[in-house]
Amino acid sequence: MQERIVRYGDLRPCKTAFIDAHTPGSDQKENFTIIGGGVSESADQHVHISDQIGFNIGAAGQPPKCRNSLHSHRTAEVFFVLSGRWRFFWGRNGDAGEVTLEKGDIFNIPTGIFRGFENIGTDYGMIMAILGGDDAGGGVIWAPQVIEDAKDHGLVLGENGKLYDRKKGVNLPEDVASMPILTQAELDGYPEPTTLDIVPHYVARYLDMMALSDKQPAQVIGENAMLRDKPGFEVEFLSRSSISDAPYDANQHEVLMGMTGHWRVTWDGGETVLAPGDTMAVPPNMPRSVTPAMTGDAALYRIRATDDAAGSTWTE
Repeated sequence: MQERIVRYGDLRPCKTAFIDAHTPGSDQKENFTIIGGGVSESADQHVHISDQIGFNIGAAGQPPKCRNSLHSHRTAEVFFVLSGRWRFFWGRNGDAGEVTLEKGDIFNIPTGIFRGFENIGTDYGMIMAILGGDDAGGGVIWAPQVIEDAKDHGLVLGENGKLYDRKKGVNLPEDVASMPILTQAELDGYPEPTTLDIVPHYVARYLDMMALSDKQPAQVIGENAMLRDKPGFEVEFLSRSSISDAPYDANQHEVLMGMTGHWRVTWDGGETVLAPGDTMAVPPNMPRSVTPAMTGDAALYRIRATDDAAGSTWTE
């Protein structure tokens, strides 16, 4: 079980994970692949736990004023803020709408829209990510200007989804075509939702979840949750007041992600304590208990695989 725990302090970043890794304004970001293969385009990306559990867990770390470029996904992309202050923006040119997230807030970004984000805080910040599906929808779809800007700074993305860095003397192989840029007709198919369209239905605030987790875990993402969706996983928010000491079991893969405080996880034959930013992959059918380990504020995200197929954001 200790091998199924990834400590925040042991995370290994990749600074060349995506096509905008050399583009000014985006060249200081760090990408982390914690569970599953993720969507990194770089062979340098370290994968901490390679198990396929129905969804992927990752993270992005960025210094102030660093931005992640506009892109889209075919399956769910969920972020919660571990540290820092973050502006999320979306639309073909990133100006259709935006929202600012603080520590503990969570954003279930709809599939099929271009989105980006930047750290607008004063210190290095970290957002934790949940991506739908074992292959996370086959990768990232970049806005055309991102691909064009990257070429000016030495990075080329092949049609095979791999990056080639001309700064390192690595050119696109003759038998590999470059990733095609979306046509205008394809771009016209990407919606431009407003802030009012997005925020009430896809953003949950930390303080609201703390209040709703009294006596039982708050259902954050799921068919009947605060944010209604069926992305192939469910997300719960646990606080000190929602926890029972009784052991429980689950027949699905489960991931525990420390948000605030310290959490003791006990199973037959062992126990551990999770700190903020720690991630633990719990296999199915293993009785365990999860309780706060210390006094003070305590919150934890719990993600479970479901039988729902990973794909487009669910609409009734």
